[in-house]
Amino acid sequence: MKRVRKAVFPVAGLGTRFLPATKSIPKEMLTVVDRPIIQYVVDEAREAGIEHMIFVTGRSKEVIEDYFDIQMELSTSLAEKGKTDRLKILNDLQPPPGTTSFTRQQAPLGLGHAVWCARELVGNEPFALLLPDMIMQAEKGCLASMMELYQSNGGNVLSVEECDPNETDKYGIVGKGEPIGDGFRITGMVEKPAPKDAPSNFYLSGRYILQPEIFEILEKTGRGAGDEIQLTDGMQTLFKQQQFAGYPFRGRTFDCGSPEGFIEANIAFALWRADIRDKVIDDIERLMETVEPRG
Repeated sequence: MKRVRKAVFPVAGLGTRFLPATKSIPKEMLTVVDRPIIQYVVDEAREAGIEHMIFVTGRSKEVIEDYFDIQMELSTSLAEKGKTDRLKILNDLQPPPGTTSFTRQQAPLGLGHAVWCARELVGNEPFALLLPDMIMQAEKGCLASMMELYQSNGGNVLSVEECDPNETDKYGIVGKGEPIGDGFRITGMVEKPAPKDAPSNFYLSGRYILQPEIFEILEKTGRGAGDEIQLTDGMQTLFKQQQFAGYPFRGRTFDCGSPEGFIEANIAFALWRADIRDKVIDDIERLMETVEPRG
């Protein structure tokens, strides 16, 4: 069983639900409290022991590459002004040289295609896939817990969470089999089933550990829902060949691809901060009493 050293981050999406802001700022660079969304996801990967970050980008996403580079002018200015606490934050977030790679998804052909675009950088080894729209809040990161399940059982590991049984038609749903460590064996995958047809109410929540055979499968996978190459279609083929396990994530997940989820994430992570929590609570209570809805 090979160790998982690399992680793929598909960041080529246009972020149309955040227009007009995303005309000039990639959605992954929108800030939750005081750091970009993508930083939370990269931090989760680093906590799990990932050594190499692979970003699948698109046009106008150069700012993401610049963000993970050293800004000498900024570092020099902070040092000269004695702002060592700010400088330490930047240095702690800086990836070591040679540990980030960027490749282009030249056409918006879906998540499966974005993953396939990383095939040469990943090579013939298992890898993690983290959807940057989904940021997770827990004392121990979701991917770190998934790694423990992978290290004891191998195969493929998917993060899952429970949804309202009446809303399974909004998600990719997995079937729940016998327990495996802190998770369970996946018995099947169905995309957006009607509640009466759903094998469970566990849905895929944006974190994956996949074996490299998925690349060859995705290369042959035709377009599916939305006229795009769907990762779920590829995983359903791989499921016939290899074991899949589900890890039920027990923290909070925020879909920062929607304005509502983005605002919720800002509130939740602000409340997690001891230095600003009390002020944030006071402000929310005051606004709830004084601001009336428009329209």
